[in-house]
Amino acid sequence: MIRINHQVVEQKELLHNFTNKEDISIIKQLTEYQAVYEYQTISQLKFELSFRKNTMKAAQELNKSGVKFTTFRYAFCNKKYWNRLRNGGFLIKANVPPSTAILDILKNGKLYAFECSTGIAIVLYIATLYSIGSERFDILFARLYLMDWQFDDDLPILQKFGTDYLPGDVLHFNNPDFDPKQPWWRAENVIYFGDDKYYGHGVGIRGANTIIEFLNKKRKKDPETSAYLMQMITRPHYQSLQNHL
Repeated sequence: MIRINHQVVEQKELLHNFTNKEDISIIKQLTEYQAVYEYQTISQLKFELSFRKNTMKAAQELNKSGVKFTTFRYAFCNKKYWNRLRNGGFLIKANVPPSTAILDILKNGKLYAFECSTGIAIVLYIATLYSIGSERFDILFARLYLMDWQFDDDLPILQKFGTDYLPGDVLHFNNPDFDPKQPWWRAENVIYFGDDKYYGHGVGIRGANTIIEFLNKKRKKDPETSAYLMQMITRPHYQSLQNHL
């Protein structure tokens, strides 16, 4: 259900404002879910749709970039733009434009390796850049730091339980019986594209069953529980980000 300025808006009424197929598909899902999606103006809805499309674009680009999967211990980055910290995180160097540094990951992917949660953070930062532009991005994220689920305050991230999955969402596959010798496969964080397509750093763009089969091969001896898609959704707070425009 979509409410704009506290009023429920019907699907037919909304669709008159959109021609893009991806926008129309997401709006149909938004209006058909029982969850309430609240916007003050239609421009807020349009910004969210744009950000969701940019998230999927960034995920596809990262998948093609040549970046490698590794653990925090062995993570590496392009030293021209980033300082690799002892914990495996990447801190932008002084006087480097954040927009240049984050896009270098797509341009020179072979110079980077990191694990899946950092991969998701990179996707969301790139989507933010695409959504608000390089000028604002460089101001807001002057001390950009890439590490696990640690996000800058200007990129607020929300989590909720539910199954109202939407293209551009971050979803999570859990692997409760993971091999303790490979703890990095205890879960896989993914970008959801819709139509049973998910991008996860280290597994690529795959269907849910393929990802579950992959994780099930990373379990301890005599496992009892299969990996599964969690009923949990992670999303940026889109309206806060729009305020930076």
